[in-house]
This record gives sequence, C-alpha cells and structure tokens, in this order.
Amino acid sequence: MTNIPKHIAIIMDGNGRWASKRRLPRIAGHQQGVKAVRTVVKACGAIGVKTLTLFAFSSENKNRSTEEVSLLFKLFLTVLKQEVKKLNKHNVRLKIIGDMSLFPKDVQETAIQAQAELANNTGLTLVIAANYGGQWDIAQAAKQAAQAAVKGEISPEDITIDSFADYLSLASEPAVDLLIRSSGELRISNFLLWDIAYSELYFTETLWPDFDEAELNKAIESFNNRDRRFGARKDT
Repeated sequence: MTNIPKHIAIIMDGNGRWASKRRLPRIAGHQQGVKAVRTVVKACGAIGVKTLTLFAFSSENKNRSTEEVSLLFKLFLTVLKQEVKKLNKHNVRLKIIGDMSLFPKDVQETAIQAQAELANNTGLTLVIAANYGGQWDIAQAAKQAAQAAVKGEISPEDITIDSFADYLSLASEPAVDLLIRSSGELRISNFLLWDIAYSELYFTETLWPDFDEAELNKAIESFNNRDRRFGARKDT
C-alpha cells in the first residue's frame, strides 16, 4: 500500500442481517460489530491513517423500535466505558459528533468524559458519528454562521466554501479521502454530505461484523488504483 488515505470514513452496515442469518437477536449483530470496530481502529492506527470516522448511529436510527434504540444506547455506553483505557494505551484521540441531546444523560456524560480523557493523544483520531446526519450537520453550520452574522462577527459576504466549512462537525479534520460502506448497499445514507465531496467511494458485500483487516486492505488497494483529479481535467 503505497498511498495511505489520511481520512477514512465508514458506514458500518449489516449488523442486523448478520444476526438474522444466524437466527440471533439484532443486538447480537451490533455486539459483534463492536469487535470489527476494534480490528479496524487498530489496523488504521498501525498503517498511519490520521482520522477514522465511523457512522455508529444515524439521526434516522431513532425511528427504529424503542427496544432496539434502547439497547443501542446501552451498548454505546458500555463500549465507551470499556474502550477508553485501550484507546488511551494506543494514543488514540476520540471525537464524537452529532446531536447528543437524544441520548440519555449518563451516555452524554460518559461521552464528554471519554473525549476529555483522550484529548491530548497524538495518534489516530477516532471520530464517532452518533445521532448524526449530513443534512443536520450542514443546517447547524448554517445556523452558527447566521448567528455570527447577526452578532456582527462576520458579514454575509465573508462566507465562502472554506469559511463555512469551519462551522461543520469535522472542521478540524482532513478531508475524507475514502468512504467505505459494508453490506452491499449502494447509497450514502445522509453521511458526511459536505465532507465527501471528492472522496473515493468503496462498496463491499461484506457485512460489518465480518469486516476485518483484509477487507480494509482491499478498500485501500482500490483507493490506490483510483485517478484522483478533484474536478480537474487529466493532462493528455
């Protein structure tokens, strides 16, 4: 792998189908998916990826059954508590993006504490998108820019593509180079709509709980075979 993406984003899809195939409850698929997360985080840190953004819980997921959403909240809380020491050991910085107001108070407090504990680490930045949606992200950025204009801090003429991007959730991270989606679905599902403007897209039939280091390497190999021109015309 000659060219390692600085920023990889992953839509972790297929947990429910993985469980259904094995006649297990859906939560078993989510639990198995956590193991895949550990594998991918470790692999990305080892090869020098700067930022890894994982789509853990979309803003549309709240429309699922109350029981499943409740179990997802509990799993999210448990994983946060269990993984902080391991992430710290591997010099991983944690950032959680999305509207956390939907989550129970204990989840919100644990999320804040976990990010604070890992804030000074200098290795891989792990971004967890929880109750996140790309349209929500752009809307809240627009709201912040409008509030700044009302306060006189900026004028509407000051707003450019670059300055507007400063209000987005991933403002401090490099642009997404590679977007991966597992499970064979061929859509973006409202994930990082602004940030993936020039990302390379990679879709795999592999269900997320079965996604491992070999699958990650396949995605990066595909990335290395792309001709990235960012809208420019190729010289002939």
